[in-house]
Amino acid sequence: MRKLLEKLDRFLAVFLMILMAAIVIDVTWQVLSRFIVGKPSSFTEEIARFLLVWIGLLGAAYAFRTHAHLGLDLFTSKLSFEKRLRADVVAQLVSFGFSASVLVYGGIKLVQLQLLLGQTSAALQVKMGYVYIVIPLAGVLICIYAIDNILCVRERLNQPAHGDSLN
Repeated sequence: MRKLLEKLDRFLAVFLMILMAAIVIDVTWQVLSRFIVGKPSSFTEEIARFLLVWIGLLGAAYAFRTHAHLGLDLFTSKLSFEKRLRADVVAQLVSFGFSASVLVYGGIKLVQLQLLLGQTSAALQVKMGYVYIVIPLAGVLICIYAIDNILCVRERLNQPAHGDSLN
């Protein structure tokens, strides 16, 4: 299981790098076509917008995995080590619940609705359901990562000698 998650982490990191490179190239071309060529490209703004949505949501899942999100530990820092770990489990469960209900369930409903209605983007004529598929995808990733984080906390709680650092 751990090796599969490591491969998923590596794939997500590389995919995010590719998306970042694509948005840099896209916006660079948009600026060049507008100011150097004099004829702005009609589709680059839409591509940049869609890439930003994908980078934001997948980046949030990656940040959740690497514990890079902003956290307020004002109250938990005063707790004992075991109570901090238990508070972490509660936070992971809340994150799992939010992701499962809003991102996965709500995202699937949104994608289904968009595909049913057949809404397409203005410049690229891409079905918006395909653009929004990243919402449930990011939700699934966050759910997987929350479960793994809970399992890691359980392992730390079962260790006989605890260190005093939270990861």
